[in-house]
Amino acid sequence: MKKRSEEPKASASFEDLIGLGNQSARKTYHAELTQTTDQLEAERNHYKWLFDNALQGIFQADLNGKLRDANPAMARLCGYSTQAEVIAGLGNMARDLFGSEQRFRDLVATLLKYGAVQGYQTRICRRDGQWRDVELNLLLKDEAGRQVMEACIQDVTERVQAQRSLQQMNEVLESRVDARTRELTTVNSQLLQEIAEREQIEQRLNVAIEAAEQANRSKDKYLAAASHDLLQPMNAARLLVAALRERPLNDDDGHLVERVHLALESAEKLLTDLLDISRLDQQGVQPDFTDFSLAEVFSILQAEFQPVAEQAGLQFRVRDVDLMIRSDMRLLLRILRNLLSNAVRYTSEGRVLLGYRRVGDFLSLQVWDSGDGIPANRLQDIFLEFQQLECHSKGERKGVGLGLAIVDRIARALDHRIEVTSRPGRGSMFSVQVPLSTNSTPSVRPRSEVDATVDVLEGRRCLVIDNEESILVSMHALLSQWGASVMVAEDEAQAIAVCEQGFVPDVILADYHLDNDRTGIEAIAAVRALLGDLPAMLVTADRSDESRRQYREQGLPVLNKPVKPGKLRALLTHLLVS
Repeated sequence: MKKRSEEPKASASFEDLIGLGNQSARKTYHAELTQTTDQLEAERNHYKWLFDNALQGIFQADLNGKLRDANPAMARLCGYSTQAEVIAGLGNMARDLFGSEQRFRDLVATLLKYGAVQGYQTRICRRDGQWRDVELNLLLKDEAGRQVMEACIQDVTERVQAQRSLQQMNEVLESRVDARTRELTTVNSQLLQEIAEREQIEQRLNVAIEAAEQANRSKDKYLAAASHDLLQPMNAARLLVAALRERPLNDDDGHLVERVHLALESAEKLLTDLLDISRLDQQGVQPDFTDFSLAEVFSILQAEFQPVAEQAGLQFRVRDVDLMIRSDMRLLLRILRNLLSNAVRYTSEGRVLLGYRRVGDFLSLQVWDSGDGIPANRLQDIFLEFQQLECHSKGERKGVGLGLAIVDRIARALDHRIEVTSRPGRGSMFSVQVPLSTNSTPSVRPRSEVDATVDVLEGRRCLVIDNEESILVSMHALLSQWGASVMVAEDEAQAIAVCEQGFVPDVILADYHLDNDRTGIEAIAAVRALLGDLPAMLVTADRSDESRRQYREQGLPVLNKPVKPGKLRALLTHLLVS
């Protein structure tokens, strides 16, 4: 049996079990409790500070509408000064704050259903009677066996008003859009109607344009046919007059022949100018750009205008040149011929100069005269149709004023710039700017104008093919007068028959258009097939680009009707001596 002192101690007391069995233990846990209490107090004070200083209203109320607590922001929102006032003032929130039992019951029902509600929007009535739009965040809680709601409330009146204003603006805009849409629909309907009307007008206009173009084409065909018919007898008359001018006549007869010659020359120039204006306006002239020597152009013009200038009592000088240019030689010659003709016509005394000046990659081909000049206010008018200055060289008007209009149109077709300067009483200078050629070798082309003498034609055999009897008669008379032996034929068959009878021509002169849609090119080819490659030329009133291409392809030189006897003799001489 153990001793009493060895008996186990009695069981520990409750204080010992919770650590308070002695003084030291109580001191140890007291410090921890004090620290925890201080932390809880600090947190309580922190939450109270947040509660009192929150910008949003915070309140607690029971589900019957009794306000239990509220922060200062809630008091201010409801129009009260203190928390106590708002709690006392809102005895029944359903009535005093929400203004409607039903509105409050709806809020409570939503809260009971979900336990928490966020973003719940409603309206409250302030103490001063103003209604404010608010947004609520609510939480359902149990306190001492009772259910209460805790809520944060925010005034969103300005946002709601802004939304309402925006909505109103949208409604106004939609209304305006609808109205504008109706207007645009009406306008579109009108536009569609106008478009339909315009399409009808355009269709009628197209029909009218087509009719006008057809009429224009008919006019061109008529003009071409009429000009051919006019040029044929005029050509015959010019050749007959040329034959008469070279015969010895008494003074009276010579004077009459000379008057006829001048009248025919004027009629020829007028008709030629009218035809050229018509073709240029219809874009019927297509340039054929080649490289050629400017010296050849100047030589041709000098041969033509030297006697004309001498007859007018003027000095005519042509500047020497050794340069290649790129242009259409035929059209460029026409420009310079018209400029030189005007220079001679409007210069009563002094001189005319044909020269050039180099400007970069271009040559400015210039015609100077010492005439009376052109007033500054007429420098542009002179390029219009039927505009003409007084002709002071002989005190009378000549032509109808188409020369410079033709120059202007040809220059535009060639893309060559025309310039004019003039000093009244001192003279004028017309220039055309032509590009220099980059090719040092000139294009091969038949020359139609060279110096000629009558002796070259003496005893030469000429075969003339033309379907106009008057042309055959006049050509026979002129060529015979130059000493040539002449045979004539109206078509290819007669030409072959003449040759088969033993007549071997030295040169063939053929009209382009013969009867039965045959051409002079075919007639020349038939004679050459029989007798060999004889020299030949075409004499025609056809100035179309298509025909000119055919002449060029066949290598046949051409003279246009009415034929100038000097050019005819020069070309015949060139063909016979080549």
